[in-house]
Amino acid sequence: MSRSSEYDAAYFTLLRALEERDDLLRYRELLQAELARLDAFTEATQEADGALPRKLRRPVAGTQKHLLEAVGRRRTVVLDEQRRLEERIAAAEGFVRECEEEVASLRG
Repeated sequence: MSRSSEYDAAYFTLLRALEERDDLLRYRELLQAELARLDAFTEATQEADGALPRKLRRPVAGTQKHLLEAVGRRRTVVLDEQRRLEERIAAAEGFVRECEEEVASLRG
């Protein structure tokens, strides 16, 4: 493989690595936004229930419990994904550094 071809291959690998890392960073932002949305929804649901007259709470309470349990399950999944994502981001950043070093060594 010629030096130019090696450089091109390393450069395009770097571009793919950067794209993967950036996708993971965007995913982290999405997970953070989803967690905030779920927390706000839970809070608003609980506040709305508190505003109802006591006589009217029973029909709503029957569905609210299941709704909040489902939101809690989704929140658990989001938190688990956030924990795993940090390792993936660190690995992606390490690979980007390796690719940058290889491109720099082939350039000079």
